[in-house]
Amino acid sequence: MTMPFLAAICTGQAREVAAKSGLTGIDKQPVEGPVGIGPEGVAGDTIVDRANHGGAEQAVYAYCAPDAAFWAERLGRDIAPGTFGENLHLGGIESADFAVGDELWIGPVRLQVTSPRIPCATLAARMDDPGFVRAFHRAGRPGPYFRVLAGGTVAAGQAVRFVPFDGPRLPIAEMAGLPAPERIAPALRARLLSLPIHAKLRAALAA
Repeated sequence: MTMPFLAAICTGQAREVAAKSGLTGIDKQPVEGPVGIGPEGVAGDTIVDRANHGGAEQAVYAYCAPDAAFWAERLGRDIAPGTFGENLHLGGIESADFAVGDELWIGPVRLQVTSPRIPCATLAARMDDPGFVRAFHRAGRPGPYFRVLAGGTVAAGQAVRFVPFDGPRLPIAEMAGLPAPERIAPALRARLLSLPIHAKLRAALAA
């Protein structure tokens, strides 16, 4: 890992996406100037499907420039910041570097990893590829979701401090491949519950 930095901040408004009925906020574009980040996410961003996205445990989604470069080469097309619906586009770091509980410090903002991105039909529609959900999952480059431990204002170009979790490491790529909560073995269940995982998964495992 080189020195991480905030390459772009992206927000989006509710719009229609080809091959998908209804509205989505996945179409995010880089914004200029300082942007606030609070407990519910990035100022000016729209989350339509709040049953599956957003909220305090998925307040901010990040994708990494090396992962985007992987897709650009594989798909033979430009993958601009915001293509995958990310709020933060990060340079100098990739999905493989992240585990549950890791933190990013950007100026006054502190973010903590809670879970990986789980691809859905909206992402497939965004990429205009019905098979993209499976391809994205198999690539093992999900990008992390964060909860906000401390809010504040950030701007593209800022340095990012990566603070590893001080307990056992569960890489987000490994977490993305977990079975349904009811099928998780007791030992793995105990391991997950010892980590600062997404609250919905914690509730499902504790049920």
